[in-house]
Amino acid sequence: MTESNTNPKPIYRISDLHESDRPRERLSALGPQALTNAELIAILLRVGVVGENAVEVGQRLLKKFGGILGLHRAPIKELMDQHGMGEAKAAQIKAAIELGRRLTLESPEERASINSPADAAALVQYEMSALEQEHLRVILLDRRNRVLEVVEVYKGSVNSSQVRVGELFKDAIRTNSSAIIVVHNHPSGDPTPSPDDVAVTRAIVQAGKLLDIDVLDHMVIGQGKWVSLKERGLGFS
Repeated sequence: MTESNTNPKPIYRISDLHESDRPRERLSALGPQALTNAELIAILLRVGVVGENAVEVGQRLLKKFGGILGLHRAPIKELMDQHGMGEAKAAQIKAAIELGRRLTLESPEERASINSPADAAALVQYEMSALEQEHLRVILLDRRNRVLEVVEVYKGSVNSSQVRVGELFKDAIRTNSSAIIVVHNHPSGDPTPSPDDVAVTRAIVQAGKLLDIDVLDHMVIGQGKWVSLKERGLGFS
């Protein structure tokens, strides 16, 4: 006697899920904050692949790349090469992550206020830890330490022979900033300051005093870690 096949039909479409488990319905009923990262990705993907619904594809991508930050860091070509992706879906994920990043800086009335090195790190770490080259940026602050703008000054090695200190203050002068925080990343993931980092910091602090612009800190961003040179007393006297 042949045994009947009792295995359920593979679920690979969101519409195959029970209504209470569908990400879009859950978002409408509970709000986006109630959804997991995989469910939010599933809404962007819309459909899965044979044997995997869209939520499961989202879970696989998060595991493969090490979470949202890993998806942000991954080249779009690598994302496109994943099973069930392609150019359109990869572009949608990249665009959604970028919109989330821009949201933090767009609304003037919701500008971040920097009250500690941790605040500054939180503002830039998400993006800067994903960069594959060294970038130096300046956080421009008003008199209440609210963020006016984050500007990129250099891309490439940050060392004392290449950095022109005047370039770091050009936008601060343009925006009438009261203070700045200098930030750069170490693509290696290790945020330990180098001797060049300390030398650059010392020069920036001295220039700030001449221009009457407070240099509140110089921070190095690594992978999941950061270092405040001000806290360590490096380059600040």
